[in-house]
Amino acid sequence: MPTPERTSLDEIVAAAVRLLEEGGPSAVTMQAVAVTVGVKAPSLYKRVRDREALLSLVGADGADDLTARLEAASGLDDLLRAFRHFGHERPEAFRLLFTTAVDADRLAATSAPVLRATTSAVGEKHALDAARLLTAWATGFVTMELAGAFRLGGDLDEAYAYGRAHLIASLARGQVEERPAQGS
Repeated sequence: MPTPERTSLDEIVAAAVRLLEEGGPSAVTMQAVAVTVGVKAPSLYKRVRDREALLSLVGADGADDLTARLEAASGLDDLLRAFRHFGHERPEAFRLLFTTAVDADRLAATSAPVLRATTSAVGEKHALDAARLLTAWATGFVTMELAGAFRLGGDLDEAYAYGRAHLIASLARGQVEERPAQGS
């Protein structure tokens, strides 16, 4: 008679996600996950190839969570708010999104609601440019915020609202000066 399964892949990923948020990527080890789910570390290898594969699953979980939040958003302002909320609620998953732990297909799925919103706002021709502008600004803001890099005082909620309002207004006005593409 085969031994009963003591854990599932979903339980393993959920434990790894908790460990990530509690201690960062270095806390996500096969041993730590095994202890958390109540099995011996070698038994995890029946479900997960290695730590790198485990981090990929954790990254996919984060990307899927962010995608769902962005899909539920209505309009650019709501998207930018959802993005920041994700960063605050899951800071380590937010950081993990910008590593090789998350595959390109998952990131493309996360980008899809942003591209739809920017297409609606600025049209097909500049939708990708607008998506990159908003994503780069929001990523930079949240990354700096999480790192404690804003040290000049002031209200960060107000600063984020100011940035959102001005970026969205500039896109809505369509005041994009056409220039020949140059390398930067």
